[in-house]
Amino acid sequence: MKPRLALVVLSLVLSLLIGLTLRRGSGTAAGDGPRRPVIGLSMDTLEVERWQHDRDLFVARAHELGADVKVVSANGDDVRQVRDCEALVANNISALVIIPHDGAAMAKGVALAHEAHIPVLAYDRLILNCDLDLYLTFDNVKVGELQAGYLVDRLKGRKARIVRLLGSKTDNNAFLFKQGQDNILNPAIARGDIEIVHEDCCDGWRPENAKKVLNAAITKAGHNIDAVLCSADILAGGAIQVLLEEGLAGKVLVTGQDADLASCQRIVEGTQSMTIYKPLKTLASTAAELAVKMAKRQVIVAKEELDNGKVKVPSIFLKVQVVDKDTMDSTVIADGFHSRESIYKK
Repeated sequence: MKPRLALVVLSLVLSLLIGLTLRRGSGTAAGDGPRRPVIGLSMDTLEVERWQHDRDLFVARAHELGADVKVVSANGDDVRQVRDCEALVANNISALVIIPHDGAAMAKGVALAHEAHIPVLAYDRLILNCDLDLYLTFDNVKVGELQAGYLVDRLKGRKARIVRLLGSKTDNNAFLFKQGQDNILNPAIARGDIEIVHEDCCDGWRPENAKKVLNAAITKAGHNIDAVLCSADILAGGAIQVLLEEGLAGKVLVTGQDADLASCQRIVEGTQSMTIYKPLKTLASTAAELAVKMAKRQVIVAKEELDNGKVKVPSIFLKVQVVDKDTMDSTVIADGFHSRESIYKK
């Protein structure tokens, strides 16, 4: 079978599979008349700037499509997030969207929804070891490849020493970012171009944990560091605080992702080198559109799939972009994600 034809066939097969999955129930009692769809949105946290953007964009698009949204946030508490899902299900929602704090723990949330015949979409983070209906995210392996590739390209011509700040162990995306980074770093390490002098996970994606990891690296390797490969902007923020204290800010390359306002400001100031822009409007709008289709039991086409430990989950991956000083205007500013005035503080 030709590759292109295989892709078309796969998409058709997956759309049928999702259609069958979503037809397991309607979330309404027999005999009920048509009603405005209600989407449950269970969020890990709203303490991080990025997730506030996601919520607002998701809710706005769902409203445009004629659906209501019930939003709850667990503030990083797995037990609370499971209870949130249970409460949403009890409130007669038509579809459930989950941004999990812990991808393994939230399998219980999926099970609770399915018991009530409610389909579930995992938003940006995969939910593991369950019969998940659909997964929407950015290409997270590509994120890691772009982060590492940015450093490798700019560190050519010398034996570069890198500290790596990995994400939270409870977030499957952290492993995908690392996978992408490894795809680029391992050949460079094998050539002798790159040395990883220290690396560790930063639990909960907390900047204070990023500071601990980088401080440990400096204790181990001294100031002989060329780059800090941070898997997210929030970790880059913690790392740059350490670099400022050590007199290394602006002298060491620092990566990130999410294009937070603070990270964009650091980029134009010169203390952070790059971030990855994941067009949240596209992600949130697409998620709302998919959730409404799920609520209405409409067929959805997904051309990819990802193994979550139990099933191969029909998946949709969106594209990402590198942002640095040279591309700031053509990416986050052009999209209206941040204003030029807020980034350049004018």
